[in-house]
Amino acid sequence: MKKAIIALGFLSVSTTLSAQWKYPATKKVPVTDTYFGTTYTDNYRWLEDMKDPNVVSWFKDQADLTNAALNKISGRNELVAEWKNLDKIQPAVYHSRNIYGGRVFYQKTMPGEKVGKAYFRDGMNGKEQLLFDPLTFIPGKTLSIQQIIPSFDGKKVLIAYSENGAEVSTIQVMNVDTRKFFPDVINTTAGSSGWTFDNNSFLYTWIKSGDNTDPTGRLNPKTKLHKLGTDVSKDIDYFSNESYPKLNIEPKAYPSAFFQDDSKAYVFAGQGTVQPEMTYYYAPISEAFSGNIQWKPICTTEDKLVRAFDMVGDRVFAITYNGAKNYKLVETSLKNPNWNTAKTIAPEKKDWTLESFSRSKDYLLINYSDGINNHLYRYNLKTNATTEVKLPFNGSAYAFSMDTRSNNLIVGITSWNKPFTEFLYNAEKNAFSPSPFNKPAVYPEAYKNLIVEEVEVKGHDGVMIPLSIIYKKGLKKDGNNVCLMDSYGAYGMSMSPWFNVMENSLAVRGVVVAIPHVRGGSEKGQEWYKAGFKTTKPNTWKDFISCGEYLVEKGFTNPKKLAGTGTSAGGILISRAITERPDLFAAAICNVGCANTMRGEFSSNGPVNTPEFGTVTIEEECKALYEMDGMQHVKDGVNYPAVICVGGWNDPRVVAWQPGKFAAALQNATTSAKPVLMKVNYDNGHFTEDKDVTYANFADQFAFVLWQCGHPDFQMKN
Repeated sequence: MKKAIIALGFLSVSTTLSAQWKYPATKKVPVTDTYFGTTYTDNYRWLEDMKDPNVVSWFKDQADLTNAALNKISGRNELVAEWKNLDKIQPAVYHSRNIYGGRVFYQKTMPGEKVGKAYFRDGMNGKEQLLFDPLTFIPGKTLSIQQIIPSFDGKKVLIAYSENGAEVSTIQVMNVDTRKFFPDVINTTAGSSGWTFDNNSFLYTWIKSGDNTDPTGRLNPKTKLHKLGTDVSKDIDYFSNESYPKLNIEPKAYPSAFFQDDSKAYVFAGQGTVQPEMTYYYAPISEAFSGNIQWKPICTTEDKLVRAFDMVGDRVFAITYNGAKNYKLVETSLKNPNWNTAKTIAPEKKDWTLESFSRSKDYLLINYSDGINNHLYRYNLKTNATTEVKLPFNGSAYAFSMDTRSNNLIVGITSWNKPFTEFLYNAEKNAFSPSPFNKPAVYPEAYKNLIVEEVEVKGHDGVMIPLSIIYKKGLKKDGNNVCLMDSYGAYGMSMSPWFNVMENSLAVRGVVVAIPHVRGGSEKGQEWYKAGFKTTKPNTWKDFISCGEYLVEKGFTNPKKLAGTGTSAGGILISRAITERPDLFAAAICNVGCANTMRGEFSSNGPVNTPEFGTVTIEEECKALYEMDGMQHVKDGVNYPAVICVGGWNDPRVVAWQPGKFAAALQNATTSAKPVLMKVNYDNGHFTEDKDVTYANFADQFAFVLWQCGHPDFQMKN
């Protein structure tokens, strides 16, 4: 099926570079892979060995060149200063809120703080008390809290923390009353799935290695059980393919197990990749610590359950696309789960998609989207009656419960030009009141004068593509505006409207910000998602291109002032958009982007993502991966736009060689004399909570493309 040939003797360095851009020399060492009779050449496979000193030096040289250039762009430092000033005038931000044992646990970030800290209160009106400060816990290190999970009695709290965006957690447990940690320390985990009902043990995800360059590091993970005060090396393999081989859990899948406070008669487990269809199991609580649990399926991928799943007592609720392309909410019983005969709780709607549902003591809060605004309904678990919930204002809305023993939920609302506002919603009274936590944000007047246009653009195949356009009031559509397009198009994740402070700060400077709702998301339901999936993936970047052409045609911008950005899986979108239509864009950002999809499954996080993108071991999917691969489509002698590729050195999701290989190929191929830079964030992973790092990262990206698009505030000094 496959053969690989390495031509060690052939080395070359580009001779097409302009005098201005003296890139670090990047050799070509052709490696050929033959899949199903077709041979593919990879000149930069050597960059995947990130332990090789030559590779380490290459990235360092690229980083030095990039930093030297970016530091000379005017306006860059002003962006950072503005974002920091805006942050300082905002109210405190609360998240990760839960109530157990009468105590309220949460993370809070004060204005101007780099990262959030963990706190608790005895009751909603109790005195706030600090639990954990990640800035002082290990002197000299900036940590970030990944999880805070209180025990069911509220007397203990599990804290998982990581460093430099690595997403590899260390777990410790604190006695809430004394604020002292138990001696137990568990390193190299992918987090915890919570406590046992006796409040003395918890479950966590063990991984083989936290090395983001180890392709085997996240294969065959396990859910382990740790009892406080015992030797970590003797933790029980509670749920994995090794402990339950009859379940045939694939090496790439993450097995999980958990206890549900509202369904104490059972223990639950599941396995998952990025595939949206869910797989869950359950067993009687009497078997939970037997060492030989007889797991029974609640659902398999064939049941087509996606998006949300929850249990209360014997009742199980889930969203499905089975017979409902825009999704519906259904219910079955744990006494005999049968999704073919499941009761419909919230039916499919013709022009809206069912996004999610949240649960309180007596109600479900059901959330639909029309693509721009959300619409909530409450379902009475006792009477089965459904009533509409009138939101305080239109926008993107989400809801969650801090405590399913009450009927209070938190509802947050935002939009492209409306800052996030949070409310307390009482489902029993169907009434909103101000949130006891997040207070309304405050922004200068200029941020209140942003216009939003929602249009539809005819795609390459005649399909209408939604496009959101945000710009400053009074902007002239004369074709002379800088425009930044930002989209994603994967995993069925929609580009839901939200108040993006950093991009809106560009809009107040006269930049048009455009958000194409490309296929691969699910703005128009399950069919929209599957129309940008594996073999249909070209629709994702072709939709992006169509929206760019529309913006030019309607006078919002012109190709010399049009930039695009794609992050993570959005790297497919942006790398293929500029390799297919280099003439349409002046500049592009490939931010921690998947730009070499044919090699994705050979990275540490690659196998778990094959359900979304495909595998080279299947002929049809191999061809699709080639079509998605930006690096494979770089051609010599093409006038490519200016490009900045960004990699996180500690990134466990998209290893830095993905954008690195794309940058190398472009540097050696382009004849446009426009810069191709490789930015390396050594203090970052896929992302980081650290605001100082985040602000610097995005200021660099934005300053680069605005400079290349000719924005007067962003020009090269001297």
